[in-house]
This record gives sequence, structure tokens and C-alpha cells, in this order.
Amino acid sequence: MGTNGVSRLSRLGAPLLGAAMIVAGSAANVAIAQGDEEDLSSAEKEGKEVAFDRQKGNCLACHEIPGGEQPGNLGPSLAGVADRLDEERIRKQIRDAEEFNPVTSMPPFGKHEILTEEEIDKVTAFLMTLKY
Repeated sequence: MGTNGVSRLSRLGAPLLGAAMIVAGSAANVAIAQGDEEDLSSAEKEGKEVAFDRQKGNCLACHEIPGGEQPGNLGPSLAGVADRLDEERIRKQIRDAEEFNPVTSMPPFGKHEILTEEEIDKVTAFLMTLKY
């Protein structure tokens, strides 16, 4: 036992185990996403391009997305997002996240015309393919 009855293994083991699970989960999601690339429709592929484009959607600046490189961690992981949210909610979140959280740091892509309505539809279509 260490300080205050907490073993050294508990203090060190839990964070290491958590980090290993995140890395393993991310690797599995990337492998699944890359394997499914050929199954995407043209709208879904275009949505992925917009989402990954650093000059357009720039989703990777804040979110981990299967198949994306150098993701940020300010926002939640989008792996499995289609299992958590329905299509309408995802679209509304992209269009104006302030509708759900007035102090969000996510830009209102539609309200501020960062993305067109068509681009929002395509990004939504791509995100709807992200299932566990």
C-alpha cells in the first residue's frame, strides 16, 4: 500500500490501462473505416472530404474520426456517432451546435455559412456511416 491506502498499481495501472484501451479502440476504428471506404456512396465520400478538409469542415481539428490523421481532442470522438445520434440531430449539430449548447466551441457551420446546406448534408451522410 502506498500513500493514503492507494496502491502504486492503482495509481499507475488505471491510467496506463485506459490509454491502452483508447489506442486499441482507435486502431480498430481506423481499420474498419478504411476497409469500408469502397462501400461509401459518392455523397458520403464527398462528405468525408469536406469533414477532413482543413479549409472547410476541419472536423479533425477537434474530433477523432476513424480514418483521419492527427485528430484533436476538444470535441468527442465521432467513432460510432451514428449509433448515438440520429441523422436529424447530427445535421442540426453541424448546422448550429449552439442550439444544443449555447457555450459550445463548435462553430455554427450553417448559420455562419461556413458550409453550404449541400455540404452539411454530405458531411451528415458521411457521419451516418460511422457505426460500431
